[in-house]
Formats: sequence, C-alpha cells, structure tokens
Amino acid sequence: MPGLRAHAVRPYRATFVPAIPSSPHHLSQSMPLSQTLWQTNQDLATACLNHPFVQGLGDGTLPVEKFAYYVGQDAFFLEAFARAYSIAAAKAPTWEAFQVFHQLADGVLAELNLHGSYAQEWGVDLTTVTPGAATRRYTDFLLSTAWGQAPGATAIAMAPCMRLYAFLGQSLAQFDSPSHRYSPWIETYSSDQFEPLAAQLEALIDDQAIDTPSNQAAYRYAMDCELAFFEAAWNIEA
Repeated sequence: MPGLRAHAVRPYRATFVPAIPSSPHHLSQSMPLSQTLWQTNQDLATACLNHPFVQGLGDGTLPVEKFAYYVGQDAFFLEAFARAYSIAAAKAPTWEAFQVFHQLADGVLAELNLHGSYAQEWGVDLTTVTPGAATRRYTDFLLSTAWGQAPGATAIAMAPCMRLYAFLGQSLAQFDSPSHRYSPWIETYSSDQFEPLAAQLEALIDDQAIDTPSNQAAYRYAMDCELAFFEAAWNIEA
C-alpha cells in the first residue's frame, strides 16, 4: 500500500467544520464527554446510516464497483488510522493509556486483514490505491492532530469513526436481511469484538479530554469526513 508522509500533512483548520446544530453544554452535565459529543452529532450519524451507500451495504444491493473503490480507500485510511494510534501511544501520559492505544491499533490491523480478503475476492490491488480527495482530507486531519496535539485530542478526532461504525453495523444487523456479499462487513462492525474497541477509545476521551469548542469542532469535523467518505464512494460510476 502507498506509504504516508506523516510530516507533510496539511494542518487541520476548524474554520472548515460545519456548524454544530446545538450546544452540548446541557448534555454534558448529565453524561460523559464522549456521549455528549456523540449525541450532539446524531444528525450526521443518521445521515450516514440513511446514505444510499450504507443502505446498499445493508440490503446487499450496493454495486460491487462502488464497494471495491471503498475497500481501497478505506485500506489507505486505516493505515493512517493505525499510525495515528501509534503516535498517540508514544505521547500517552500513562502506561495504561499507552497500552490502550496499542490495543486499538491491533484492532485496526484486524480490519485491514478483512479488507485484504475483500481485495483478493474482487481483484482490488491495494498496493496501487490512490487516495481520493475525501480520503486525503480525512487522513490529513487525523495525522496532523496526532502529531500536533495531545492524546486526548487525538482520541476525540478518532472516536467518531469507531462509534459510527459500531452504530452502523449494529443498525444494519437489525435489518435481518438474507445473507449477501456484504454480510461479513455488517458482522464485523456489529460484533461483540468491535463494540469494546469503540468503548475503549471513548473511555480515553472521558479520562483525558475536556469539553472545549475546539474539541467539539474536531469531533464534528471527523463525523463530516465520514459522511463525505461514503458520498465519494457512492459517486464512483459503477
């Protein structure tokens, strides 16, 4: 797969973040920060679930060409995701946080193995993937956050991906559709193995991050990147 030049990423600028629909301060009084951020961004989570790309994953009707593009882009993204975890681990203030970040990186490696099986099945050469604009926008944001900010801020930037995919997997699993070519994707993200990974990362947020406008903006920016990621894959001509 293409390597990432982590030191050459564009800096994240909060001015590009969509406006947050409502203030989370009334929520933060009664729930942990990770839950406050997730609840505040339910509009984007719902938009992702209702996106035709995700709905096509759920019922098996998604054109294979669109999924093949997604697999290549997501493999590139996950390499950056694993690197960001490793950078955060190196900066971790406690041995416990160091271990958690490394355990989460191991979970990403398991996802990459899943993508490798998809790539082999449908003839996608992951070594020649060129990241699209939506992919690069997201990976640049994650890596610039990991290199330039504290581990708590990195956890906030990465948590939307983990929580969103657990949400999507669990939601699609409730469709109870007949088995189809995308069933392994749904099984992976609805599994008892994936949910604890999302919870581990959210626990790091609650332990190490604080509720600030910058952190609220970063979380929403990542959620918006997720929606753009699905949109880019959907717009590829099948």
